[in-house]
Amino acid sequence: MLFWFVIIYWLISIGIGLWAALRVKNTADFAAAGHSLPLPIVTATVFATWFGAEAVLGVPATFLKEGLGGVVSDPFGSSMCLILVGLFFARHLYNRRMLTIGDFFREKYGRTVEVLVTLCIVVSYLGWVAAQIKALGLVFNVVSDGSITQTAGMIIGAGSVLIYTLFGGMWSIAITDFIQMIIIVIGMLYIGGEMTMQTGGIGVVIEHAAAAGQFSNFWPDMNLASILGFTAALCTMMLGSIPQQDVFQRITSSKNVNIAVQAAILGGILYFIFAFVPMYLAYSATLINPELVKEYLYTDSQMILPKLILNHAPLIAQVMFFGALLSAIKSCASATLLAPSVTFAENIVRGFFKHLTDQELLKIMRITVLCFSIMVTFFAINSELSIFKMVESAYKVTLVAAFVPLAFGVYWSRANSLGGLLSVVFGLTVWISCEILAPNAILPPQLSGLLASIMGMVLGSHVPKDHLKTV
Repeated sequence: MLFWFVIIYWLISIGIGLWAALRVKNTADFAAAGHSLPLPIVTATVFATWFGAEAVLGVPATFLKEGLGGVVSDPFGSSMCLILVGLFFARHLYNRRMLTIGDFFREKYGRTVEVLVTLCIVVSYLGWVAAQIKALGLVFNVVSDGSITQTAGMIIGAGSVLIYTLFGGMWSIAITDFIQMIIIVIGMLYIGGEMTMQTGGIGVVIEHAAAAGQFSNFWPDMNLASILGFTAALCTMMLGSIPQQDVFQRITSSKNVNIAVQAAILGGILYFIFAFVPMYLAYSATLINPELVKEYLYTDSQMILPKLILNHAPLIAQVMFFGALLSAIKSCASATLLAPSVTFAENIVRGFFKHLTDQELLKIMRITVLCFSIMVTFFAINSELSIFKMVESAYKVTLVAAFVPLAFGVYWSRANSLGGLLSVVFGLTVWISCEILAPNAILPPQLSGLLASIMGMVLGSHVPKDHLKTV
């Protein structure tokens, strides 16, 4: 019964996405929903994009193993990212009326920086999208009681998400995200109530977690290595997520600049609040079925929450949970399929074919969505990384290569093309070198890369204009 409920829900959501695709007439519709979305829908799509597989499966599994200190990057860093975007970047980026975040780097620093940063952004999405595909495979495997293998589930999930993303772009994502956010909130709250009845109350769970030391290790020890490790974990998601196309798309899809600002902040706050619900549910398993936790904690901890629901919740609660889980994964997967595909088509391909018509560019965007879907599905099938690690690692490249050029480009009038180029090159070179030569150094590789990126920006931007050549 559960399997067929899931299949029916899946088909309905695909149908809604294809219906929304009828609105797509040009690249602005496909990439930014015609710059016309109201506050509720933009807020929903900000929240739903962030609330993906890592929030429901990856973060709770990490919390069970490592406590609150293990989830510094997400939800703390990721929710702060959205709030910072709303406070410091949304207004500036929206008023430029650009199609992609890559357009900003071209206008500010020139074609070379545009290409380098765009490639870094596209690469960063590989792990994030693969995490969603991996989670889809896990869900289909669980709800079919093993009849569908995880590999087959990944292929089915990726293919079905591809269908409406390919045709509907941002319009399909926005409409489905709005519906899916409602399902996520209702589903998570409902299943939370079911689990609370079995544990004896929210206070019981929190007291048990506190007694077990789950909350005591959030702040780092007062030594340099711990402080730098904490800072690296926080900054990777908090700052590395800012120069991303999916965030930019939600800003530029807004009807006006005030909606862009408000939706980013509200989405960040909502995400932070609801990200704790799956953590609460997963920890409830230690009271309801401690043997289940022991069985999966160090073998496949991502299975603890789904198994808890299957074994200890009535059918309606199972339907609500897996409906919410699929909503979370689908909304995130579709957004992260679209974002790199649009920016690759606009900022890489279009640069070589300057006379493309709008309809030709739209066709290239759709072809890119298809190709990227195939690539990330292959990566997800063959990767051994956990969902949480896939997402956490995805933002290192944009932290060291894209954040500084964006922040300095917005707020430092002296930033120039040479500064932008050196920032990207220094950041990437130092980060990659440290990852290879000293991955466990006291100064984490991504922080070394971030500092090098700042140095490159400052040095390059202080070169007198008379000595600059066009980059």
